[in-house]
Amino acid sequence: MKESQTIEFKKSLAERKEILETISAFADSKGGEIFVGIDENKDGSVKKIVGIKIRGKEIENLSNEIKQNTNPVIYPSIEVKKIKEKSVLVVEIKESQVKPVFVKIDRIPVAFKRVGKANQKIDVNELRQILSEGKEFLWDSQICEEATLEDIDEEKVRWFLKEARKQRGLKILEEAHLEEVLMKLKLLRNGKLTNAAVLLFSKEPMFLQSEVKCIRFSGNKPVKPYIDFQTLEGNVFDLIDNARDFVLRNIRKAIWLVPEKVQREERYEYPPDAIREAIVNAVVHRDYGSPSKVQVRIFDNRIEIWSPGTLPKEISIEDLKKEHSSIPRNPLLFKQLFWVKYVEDVGSGTLDMMDQCKEWNIPEPEFEHITGSFAVIFKLPPVLEDLHRLGLNERQKDYAKDYAKE
Repeated sequence: MKESQTIEFKKSLAERKEILETISAFADSKGGEIFVGIDENKDGSVKKIVGIKIRGKEIENLSNEIKQNTNPVIYPSIEVKKIKEKSVLVVEIKESQVKPVFVKIDRIPVAFKRVGKANQKIDVNELRQILSEGKEFLWDSQICEEATLEDIDEEKVRWFLKEARKQRGLKILEEAHLEEVLMKLKLLRNGKLTNAAVLLFSKEPMFLQSEVKCIRFSGNKPVKPYIDFQTLEGNVFDLIDNARDFVLRNIRKAIWLVPEKVQREERYEYPPDAIREAIVNAVVHRDYGSPSKVQVRIFDNRIEIWSPGTLPKEISIEDLKKEHSSIPRNPLLFKQLFWVKYVEDVGSGTLDMMDQCKEWNIPEPEFEHITGSFAVIFKLPPVLEDLHRLGLNERQKDYAKDYAKE
């Protein structure tokens, strides 16, 4: 056995930088295996099998490090093999359906290719050529190699079918065989599950980047200590619903005195439906090729919902404030959420958010690009201004403020 187009030797896990370079090179070429625990000669032949000692969560940590430092995210197969009675770590990398694959080297994204037994950095001109000539592969339609039908939560699938029939008249029988259902929904290709199928129906989370980070900050700056913090995991439906619940748990209810009504009305200081719409959009339209996570950030004076990735090139921020077409980044995932009325397919989501904010008498949401993410920002409603406008005395104001915090 010698180093080649598809085989690389590394003496130890301390060669992290070189391992990451090889992962990019294999993913951008024909795939390959990295053998950690083998010292090589200059000609690439085996000099000595030194082996390695695996401690604690070393394999899990390596896997997570690879996922966090590759874009699109690479999911390696890692196992320990015995070679001449020595333990050798074998990292298998498959050819990526989406190229080029970048790795972070000293925090800088770089792409490599495999030439013979060497890794070669892809220069700018070659990157342009790859991007212009390459076919566009949609992340949600790609095959999830490590997933099987046993990973699918059949009860969740049955719930989906029942709800989709009720909401949109989906004509797939609830009692249909699981494999048949997934094929009809285009979530199963050639007997293999797509990434969208895993996001929607897996029993356990399989994509680290699909988590949603929810934070309630104290004050108006993103600094510790946090009032509340939660990392949400699970299928897409649970992520959306639980993120909305986190927001409602961490914002106040306000008192509204409505003319011609005797009883006062209570409502949240932000419109819940607009918040939910922003969360749905963040989850369904995010760039799943990025290791970053959706973030829900609550401050004293605003709520920010961050989604990894930017708007499609066909749509500008100004377009979001008027009628515009719907261009889903993840159309297969989007279609399933459409069936159960989590989304519409007419590009109306941002306009609905704006209308709901107007109804709530708060500023329209702001849309921004922030450090590689798209953000929707809701500003605090002028609750205290309303108290002054209503002409309440100081005692009534104090009561209203205390009640609003409950």
